[in-house]
Amino acid sequence: MSPNQQHKRRLIVEAARQVLAEQGLAACSVRAIADASPLTKSAIHYYFADLNALIDEAMAGHIEAFLSQVRAAAARGDGPVERFWAAIEAYLGAFDDNPGAALLWYDYWIDAVRKGRPEPVERMNRDVVAMLTDLLEAVPVPEAAARAEAVFSELLGLVVRQSVHRRPFAEVQQQIEFLAPGVTPPARGEPHAGPARAPGVTPPAGGEPHAGHARAPGAPHAGPAR
Repeated sequence: MSPNQQHKRRLIVEAARQVLAEQGLAACSVRAIADASPLTKSAIHYYFADLNALIDEAMAGHIEAFLSQVRAAAARGDGPVERFWAAIEAYLGAFDDNPGAALLWYDYWIDAVRKGRPEPVERMNRDVVAMLTDLLEAVPVPEAAARAEAVFSELLGLVVRQSVHRRPFAEVQQQIEFLAPGVTPPARGEPHAGPARAPGVTPPAGGEPHAGHARAPGAPHAGPAR
């Protein structure tokens, strides 16, 4: 693929990320992506014969940017325990600030499972667990990989529950401490770092963050994206 073709392909993926962030999964059609990009529907079909593959790549971009910001928040911690809690606070804070991003992620997850193609979601989940494993190993916490899986499962549930009723971070810390002994924060409940941008609100190419699709009509978008 030539540099020009690679550039056009990136433009298509960035446009898909924008549509997902602003309008949600159900609205992410080839027409909507073409409207958000300088390319035509024909060009999109040329580079992506399968819309699902395009959405997978766009969502992977959102997750990659989200995890980069969580890692950056963790890096500002003074020690391994502080870095772990900074990452947890940044992770949850992103969804607290934009609940629409959680809807986008779960809509994508459900849609992939319904279509019998969970592999892209599993890859993204493994990336999150790998980040948590690295943070727990640095503490160190015994059986860090297994503890990271448990913490990730807890975070998934917390994102949903926090959208209904936001709990104080000190309560969240108690819950996670039970799953990962050894990460007791030196000053419970003290703020660490600001929230990351949740998947679906990360700027596609260094620009300003898009508003999530919580305000878009028709949420949740659990149906097939066509």
